[in-house]
Amino acid sequence: MKFPRNAKIFRGQLDATPFAGVFFCVLLFVLLSSLIYAPGVLIHLPASSAKSTGLEGPTVVVAVDAANQFYFDHHIVQTNELMNRLKLEVRKSPQPLTLVLEADKSVTLETLDSLSDIATAAGVAQVLQETLPRVFDASAAQP
Repeated sequence: MKFPRNAKIFRGQLDATPFAGVFFCVLLFVLLSSLIYAPGVLIHLPASSAKSTGLEGPTVVVAVDAANQFYFDHHIVQTNELMNRLKLEVRKSPQPLTLVLEADKSVTLETLDSLSDIATAAGVAQVLQETLPRVFDASAAQP
């Protein structure tokens, strides 16, 4: 059985107007996407050359931004509220708790020390500062 074919090869001139319209729409989306607000707090972690190790057991994360504001569970907290929430987490945890500090590069040492003192007073077993992972060195990996 033969089916009739109606398809013909296009031999006319190509119109560039639809392509230009799509191109300018894509260009507009790309340019406007950089102006969209991304929620969250920008924290620049310090880099480290040490080999990173994994953590075992329960952890709690506290972030400190460049303005020395504390963030616990994605909310801004004051010092006394942070102490109470850490005590609550220590009571809920069956194992010793580890506090992971995500501190901005520009945070002072006094702020980190005070945060460590708060965690120790709340009963946290260990306080660790999070850093960026080291860059893989290909020359060191080769025997």
